[in-house]
Amino acid sequence: MNIFVINTGSSSIKYQFFKMPHEKPVCSGLVERIGLDDSSITHKIFVNGEEKVVKEKMQLNDHEAGLHEVARLLTDKEIGVIQDPADIDAVGHRVVHGGESFAATTIITDEVKEKIKELFSLAPLHNPANYIGIQVAEKIFTKAKQIGVFDTAFHQTMPARAYRFAIPQSFYKENHIRAYGFHGTSHRYVSKQANAYLNNPNAKVITIHLGNGSSMAAVDAGKSIDTTMGFGPVGGLIMGTRSGDIDAAVIFHMIEQMGYSAKEVSDLLNKKSGMVGLTGLSDMRDIKALIDQGDKNADLAFDLYAYRIKKYIGAYAAALNGLDAIVFTAGVGENASDIRKRVCTDMQFLGIKMDEAKNEIRSSEIREINTPESPVKILVIPTNEELEIVQQCYDLLKS
Repeated sequence: MNIFVINTGSSSIKYQFFKMPHEKPVCSGLVERIGLDDSSITHKIFVNGEEKVVKEKMQLNDHEAGLHEVARLLTDKEIGVIQDPADIDAVGHRVVHGGESFAATTIITDEVKEKIKELFSLAPLHNPANYIGIQVAEKIFTKAKQIGVFDTAFHQTMPARAYRFAIPQSFYKENHIRAYGFHGTSHRYVSKQANAYLNNPNAKVITIHLGNGSSMAAVDAGKSIDTTMGFGPVGGLIMGTRSGDIDAAVIFHMIEQMGYSAKEVSDLLNKKSGMVGLTGLSDMRDIKALIDQGDKNADLAFDLYAYRIKKYIGAYAAALNGLDAIVFTAGVGENASDIRKRVCTDMQFLGIKMDEAKNEIRSSEIREINTPESPVKILVIPTNEELEIVQQCYDLLKS
């Protein structure tokens, strides 16, 4: 089954092509800077285990132009992987926000598209771009089923005590204000991998997705029961440019006493806070370089970052009433050994005991970095959201 996976951003398109049930992509790529003068496509083809890379620069005025160029590369006589766009059986779309409407992967109909549009206000940076990707794919891959895989869907298993806010009920009933959570595709993928590794489908696992955006989830027997991001993506952990949890009184003070507008505060908390607010840098590698040079402010920022994660591990161990494993994933989680060390230091009371030598080893495979006697496994599991999307699409079409 030929399944094409698309992740459409405001000025980009990430894609992978799979011939399921084979789980290795046949090709993948990235269209960047759509609508700007220096648009580009990086297209990778995997042949007999070897990677061939094609890079092209061109003017791409919109997403439709970009996806037409991708279709050209897919069907190219020399490097193509299909003969015609009609050879694509399904297109799987990452859609960030599904609200309460979508708790599972869904074939996209006109009604589904209308619901995605209704949710624009809940994810203004993502859902409009995801919607454009669907519209464009419908024009190019005319024979394919269009399928939506929603980032929020995994967290729809949370109980009301986890997703409701203590504000008047009308805000929930009439305005749908509640915690939704994000990064669900990643949390679902790595928690499944953890359960398989532990050979325990009922495992109690805390998944820790650390990238430029970061979140954690408490997963009980494969179901999310709580997560750190809430109504929007700014809450919870400290991130590259987002503040994470903050006392609401600070926001009121900024607006009422310091003269900030609501939009200015939103921009501040989303784009100028987190690690960039603390250090002037958002890339953890750059901040680590400052620490190595003796920068105390950068060292404090790392401590703040790790401390917030530790607090949520404690909270989620309580919510799960036990803990079998914690999982680090995504760019920072998979690669920043110093962050993992700070998170896991002085956590013996929870049964978390790190092997520091194992923690320094790099690998693209699932690996254990706990000591042999640690009651709780500490796992590093590379995330693969595109593979999770294609698996969800394949399972839906098989059923």
